[in-house]
Amino acid sequence: MVKKITIIGGSGFVGTNFCRYLDSINKDFEIIDLKLSNQFSEKCKIGDVRDLQSLRNTITGDVVVNLAAIHRDDVRDKSEYYNTNVVGMENICSVCSEKKITKLIYTSSVAVYGFVTSCTDENGKIEPFNEYGKTKFLAEEKLRSWQAKGNNSLIIVRPTVIFGEGNRGNVFNLFNQISTGKFLMIGSGKNKKSLAYIENVVAFLDACVVSNQKYGLYNYVDTPNMTMNDFVSLVRLKLKGKKGVGLRMPYFFGVFIGFVADITAFLSGRNLSISSIRIKKFTASTEFSSSKHELDGFVPPYKLNLGITKTLESEFSSRNLDKEIFFTE
Repeated sequence: MVKKITIIGGSGFVGTNFCRYLDSINKDFEIIDLKLSNQFSEKCKIGDVRDLQSLRNTITGDVVVNLAAIHRDDVRDKSEYYNTNVVGMENICSVCSEKKITKLIYTSSVAVYGFVTSCTDENGKIEPFNEYGKTKFLAEEKLRSWQAKGNNSLIIVRPTVIFGEGNRGNVFNLFNQISTGKFLMIGSGKNKKSLAYIENVVAFLDACVVSNQKYGLYNYVDTPNMTMNDFVSLVRLKLKGKKGVGLRMPYFFGVFIGFVADITAFLSGRNLSISSIRIKKFTASTEFSSSKHELDGFVPPYKLNLGITKTLESEFSSRNLDKEIFFTE
């Protein structure tokens, strides 16, 4: 039976929501993070996955959930990805072995698959296109080596894009652009996107904690996968009462603007909200499937449409000024 859960990176968006859930069902947990948790400061210890001794001093749980990562796509020093995602994982595995902690849960990413051209399951080819995806997979390999060395349990979760109340990532930016009338569809909009609602991700992480599986690898996706046309149309209807996607820009012109932004960012030394890679990611199909139901018959508590509706109502109807905001991308 799990007595205490150590959540590394627990002060971030996923971590805070996971801790809220654990707190609501009276499960004991501790947070280890570079920054103090705003909501659970009494349970938070300052620690750094890149510092082995820091982890030795702070980890006291009997299950470790690692949410820590460098994930932004505009990090200039590429070594930061390796130091946090890979060396950090090596350190976590070392401390778990020293302290005889035999269960680890890791949030990896569907970024390990790179640009996918069809619906991709957990057996998809590993072809990451950036340092984030590469180092996430290298971290998985470190974990698989750790799991094979003894009576250890490991569950790796590869979420797709996570959205929800309080998240200020790409999905919120899209919602906000639609809400303010600044959105412009690029390309045909027929490309499909997979999404993951935060409260479902949290429920799945808890299912991983209590599961007796020795090894598991799961994409996390909420279905059905939607085309960008369908997704934008749904959001516009709920926010603006308007049908369709509105104005549309040809793909080639959008990519050209992205390259101009790349050059501008390079010459000015500033990070811009638009780039060629972000345009390509927006217009690409990132469609995944998941075997999550194989984890003890897991059923997500919310349908995808309901998760979208709950997020829109929280962010744009009530405008709850007291909720904590997380800038994740």
